Amino acid sequence: MTVDERARHELYEQLARVLGTEAATTLIEHLPPAGWSDVATKRDLDELERRVDLRFDALEQRMLAAFRGELVAAVTTQTRTMIFTMAGTVVSLAAVALAATRAG
Repeated sequence: MTVDERARHELYEQLARVLGTEAATTLIEHLPPAGWSDVATKRDLDELERRVDLRFDALEQRMLAAFRGELVAAVTTQTRTMIFTMAGTVVSLAAVALAATRAG
């Protein structure tokens, strides 16, 4: 049975006649406005928390995987650049040293 506002009002009126308006107001304020089927239970909230945690864990894993991939690519590029730069520097210094020994 679905409780609508009309039924809530009728219940309030009858409670007010039997218990008085103050007690009827207190009692009605403790009832959910749309019925108990729309109220989340602790079990519902626990299940929602579990599902949200699973989604965040999956998102975190995807982000970490993407970050690791980008980090590996960046380190690889940096290492390659440093090796070629250092090789070029060594060859240049060797040529300068050779030229200096021949000139001297």
